[in-house]
Amino acid sequence: MRIAEYGLQNTHRAPPCIWTFLSSLGKNGCLSIMLSQQSALKRRPFALARPEAPASEDVLLGPQLTSLPGGIRDRIRISTSLGPPWHRSSGAAEHGRSRLMMNEPERSLREAGRVAAWLLAGALLPSCATAPAVPPEARSELAPAGRLRAAINFGNPVLAQRDPATGEPRGVSVELARELGRRLAVPVETVAFDAAGKVVDALKAGAWDIAFLAIDPARAAEIAFTAPYVLIEGTYLVPADSPLRTVADVDRDGVRIAVGDKSAYDLYLTRTLRRARLVRAPTSSGAIDVFVQEKLEAAAGVRQPLVQFAMTHPDVRVMDGRFMAIEQAMGTPRGREAGARYLREFIEEMKASGFVAGALERSGQRDATVAPKAPVE
Repeated sequence: MRIAEYGLQNTHRAPPCIWTFLSSLGKNGCLSIMLSQQSALKRRPFALARPEAPASEDVLLGPQLTSLPGGIRDRIRISTSLGPPWHRSSGAAEHGRSRLMMNEPERSLREAGRVAAWLLAGALLPSCATAPAVPPEARSELAPAGRLRAAINFGNPVLAQRDPATGEPRGVSVELARELGRRLAVPVETVAFDAAGKVVDALKAGAWDIAFLAIDPARAAEIAFTAPYVLIEGTYLVPADSPLRTVADVDRDGVRIAVGDKSAYDLYLTRTLRRARLVRAPTSSGAIDVFVQEKLEAAAGVRQPLVQFAMTHPDVRVMDGRFMAIEQAMGTPRGREAGARYLREFIEEMKASGFVAGALERSGQRDATVAPKAPVE
C-alpha cells in the first residue's frame, strides 16, 4: 500500500501559529508530534492516503505555500512509504478523493472531523505565516526606487557563492536579501562585488540599499549596522616550515602579511599591528596569490578559505587560534533610521527562527557560527 506522508523538517523555522494548531490537534489525539533537541521531527507525524502517488514521488505541497517565510515551503514536502497505522479508505477510492483513515476502528467520525480541520488549515497556512507588516517608512528607505539593491560580496565564500552549475548567487547573505525583499514586497537586485572594500567604496556612488559586511568602526561612520548574524575567525596562513607558531608570533620585525585591501582584517590589523608590515592585494583571494608569489611570511584572511587552500597545498598551514572575531552584519547607509531599525529587528528574528543556521547549512558553511541574540535598540 502506498501512503503519502506529510513531514516537516527544520521545524524551528515554522511560525508559532502553525505549531499552536498542530499541538491542539495532537492533544485531541489526532497527531503525535515528537521533537528532537534541534526542533526537527524524529518521525513524520501524520499521513494522507493517496493511492495514485508513485512510490518515488517527492513533490511540493502546492502553490499556496509560496508565501511562507524563511523558506518553509522548501521544507514541507510529500513523500511516499508503506506502513500502518494509516490506510486508504474504500470511500476515498470510490470517490477519487484522498482521505485520512486510521486502522483503529474506534476512531470514527470525530477523528475524521479533526483531520478535515487539519486539511482546511493547509489552505490557511499563508495567512497565519505572514510576517509582521513592514512600516511604510522602513520600506521606502530600504527600497526607495521600488526595488531592493543588495550588495553581495562574493569575495567572502562563507557568506556568498555562485552555484557551480548555473552561476546563480547563493549563500546566507543572498538568502537574507531575498527574504527581506519578500517582506518588503519588492524585487531584489543583486549588486555583485569581489571584495568588501569595494562594497564600501560603492556607497559613495549610492550603488546599494543594503549590504552584508563585517562591523568595523571605520565603516560605521557611513553605515548603520545591525548586530552580527554570523561570527567567523580571522587568522593567518603561513609556510609549513615557518618558525611562526602562534598568532602572537606574527607581529614582529621583518614579517610581511598579505591582506585584501580594506577588508575587515586589513582595517583591524592596520590599527593593531606594531611591527609587522601589511602588503595589500585588491581582493582577499588575491592576497593568497600575493603571499605565494612574493614568498611572504603570512597571509591574513577568513579561516574557511585559508583552510580550503591549505588542503590542496601541503607547503602551507593555517595557524590555530585567531587574531580577531569577524562580526558579519547587515547594513544600510546612514540617514535611513526607520530602515536601519527594521533591519535590526529582521536580523534578530532570522537568527532566532533558525533561518541563518539553515542558510549556512544549505551553502555548506557548517564551520561558521550564528551570532548570539542581541537587544534591538
